[in-house]
Amino acid sequence: MSKRDYYEVLGVKKDAAADDIKKAYRKKALEFHPDRNPGDQSAEDKFKEAAEAYDVLSDADKRARYDRYGHAGVDNNGAGGAGGFQGMDMDDILRHFGFDTDDIFSEFFGGRGRRSSGGRARGERGSNLRIKVKMTLEEIATGVNKKIKVRKQVPCNTCGGSGARDKGSVETCGTCRGSGMVNRVTQTPFGMMQTATTCPTCSGSGQTIKSPCNVCKGDGRVFGEETIDVDIPAGVHEGIQLSMAGKGNAGARAGASGDLIITVEEVPHEEFTREGNNIIYELFVNISDAALGAKIEVPTLEGRARITVPAGTQSGKIFRLKDKGLPELQSYRRGDQLIHVNVWTPKKLNDEERRLLEQLRNMPNFQPTPGKEDKSFFDRVKDVFG
Repeated sequence: MSKRDYYEVLGVKKDAAADDIKKAYRKKALEFHPDRNPGDQSAEDKFKEAAEAYDVLSDADKRARYDRYGHAGVDNNGAGGAGGFQGMDMDDILRHFGFDTDDIFSEFFGGRGRRSSGGRARGERGSNLRIKVKMTLEEIATGVNKKIKVRKQVPCNTCGGSGARDKGSVETCGTCRGSGMVNRVTQTPFGMMQTATTCPTCSGSGQTIKSPCNVCKGDGRVFGEETIDVDIPAGVHEGIQLSMAGKGNAGARAGASGDLIITVEEVPHEEFTREGNNIIYELFVNISDAALGAKIEVPTLEGRARITVPAGTQSGKIFRLKDKGLPELQSYRRGDQLIHVNVWTPKKLNDEERRLLEQLRNMPNFQPTPGKEDKSFFDRVKDVFG
C-alpha cells in the first residue's frame, strides 16, 4: 500500500514553519496515542504514521530530500517508515523527538500519575545523558563501533531498583490509594471543576516506602559505570547528534531510563580538509614536474593513489578523484577527493641553480601568457562546487 503524503499526515502546508510542524505532530500524538485509544490498532498505526512523518519533516536535510524526491528520497534515511520505531513503545517514540511525556499526558491524565500496562503508576523517568565522541575522517568514511565507558545513575543492585529494603517495606500510598493521583475540586466561572493532580505523598508512584534501602536511601539508583556499544554510521559530521533510547540515567524507583545523546566531534586531519562530503588535499609539486609532467602518488582515505600531472600544469589546478570522498549519511552517494595543485617556488638557490634559472628567465616559453583556459582560482572553485 502506498504511503500518504507526510504533509497530509500531519495536516500542514508544504511551506509550514518548523514550529507549526512540531505543534501539528504533538496534536496528532495526543489524538492517536494508544492510552487514549485502548485496543484500537488503527489509532496506534496512525500514531506511528505521524511519528514517521515528523521524523522526516522535522529534519531540514530529510525534508529537503523529501520535497525533491518524495518518499524515495528518504526511504533509506533511517526513518524506515513505522518499522524504524520497532522495539520502541509510544513514550519512547515521543522521547526520541525530545517531548516531555509527563507534560504531554498531563493534558488528558491530569498529572503524572499515568498508569503503566501493569496497572501501577510508573516511577520517575531518568534524565538524558549527553556525551561527545571523537571521530577521525577515516572512521567517518566507514562507520565505526565504539565501546564507551559512561559514568551514570544505574539501578541499585541491593534493592533491585525499588528503593525498599525488602518487599514488606513497600506499601500502597494511603493518600491516593495506589493511583498516583488525587482529585481536587475547584470553583470556576463555569461551575465546579474536578481535576486530577500528582499525589504529593508518593510523587505519583502510588506507593510509599516504610523502610528505605540502606544503599540508595530509597531512591532506587546509585552512581556506577556502564560500557556501551555505540554504532556510529558512515557519513556523520561535526555536531550531529545520535540517540540511544534507554541508555541514559536510570529512573528513580524502577522508573524508565533516560536516553543517551551522542554528539559527534570531528578530529582535524593532518592531510585532508573536509568540504561537505568532499575532501581536499593540497599537493605541492616542483617547477620541473609542473612543466614536464609527472606521475605522483597522493594519499586517500583508503590508502594511496597515483595521479598524472600533465605537462604545463599551472598552480591552482584542481584534479578530482571520483567517489574518494566521504559517504552521504544513510545514502549510497559519496563525495570526491579534490587535489589542489600548488607549484612550489624554491626559497633558496645555490649558484648552479641560480645560473640555470637565469638562462631560462628570458626564454619565450617562460613568459606568462595566460589564456581563457587559465581560469582564476575562484572560477575553478566554482566549477568544482557549482
